[in-house]
Amino acid sequence: MPISPTALAQLPVRRLDATDLLACADLSENRGWLREEHKWGLLLTAGTGYGIDDPDGEGLLACCVVTSYGSELAAIGMVLVAERYARQGVGRRLMRHVLDEAGQTPLTLYATPNGQPLYEGLGFTEIGRSAMVKGRFSATVPAPPVTVRPATADDLQEILRLDQDIFGLDRTPLLTRLPAFADHLRVAVDDGAITGFAAAWPNMDTHVVGPLIARDTATAQALVASLAAVTDRPLRTDVDLRHTGLLSWLEENGLAPIMTNAMMVRSLPDLPGDSARRFAPLTVAAG
Repeated sequence: MPISPTALAQLPVRRLDATDLLACADLSENRGWLREEHKWGLLLTAGTGYGIDDPDGEGLLACCVVTSYGSELAAIGMVLVAERYARQGVGRRLMRHVLDEAGQTPLTLYATPNGQPLYEGLGFTEIGRSAMVKGRFSATVPAPPVTVRPATADDLQEILRLDQDIFGLDRTPLLTRLPAFADHLRVAVDDGAITGFAAAWPNMDTHVVGPLIARDTATAQALVASLAAVTDRPLRTDVDLRHTGLLSWLEENGLAPIMTNAMMVRSLPDLPGDSARRFAPLTVAAG
């Protein structure tokens, strides 16, 4: 029996945990996304999940995840509403709950074209765009001769310091999970100092490259090429459109654009840190 909009607006929002992973993956599949169980596992343990249970007992009606970086910023992602409840105010209901929970904390998210009008109505503004690219890396155009090697446990503290300098906030709780989450983690070095790092983590039939932090485009290219050399899967990554040199090089090496997402913020003029050295996020959990 259909649920009235009034009844939908009164359904409780609850916290999700790791036991909700399959229900979240089912909801992704319901909306035509990949199941991405590996990514859901990270997000539900490193962040805070919110969900609305389907009153018919069919899993989740809606969900999202919030990753906190302290009082200065939190990132919202994986905003999903089951197909049969779409366009009935459920997404807005869930987002308003998240905004209330966040209080004065500034927020950021990546928005799909379908989701962007909702977020604009909730006070988010677009600050840029990112392109998702995917394909088999051909190495047709070689990377510059930058030294790249596998990361070791001894590199972690220097990685965290570099990331905080570039990202602008402390992401230690998230990045310390990276060695276990990723299949490959590489660092670029110059005269013994780490100048960038990147990971490739498994997602269905691809390896996703992210995060990708580097002092310049040449270093970013060398990190991607190093990761591509150790996988036989297609690569996928999301790159800020301002990084035209990296994007054109990726396209020359076989990665084609799939879609673009809007980078949005609320209660902030822009993201903290140095966008010139922040090439790709750990994950883009767009909604």
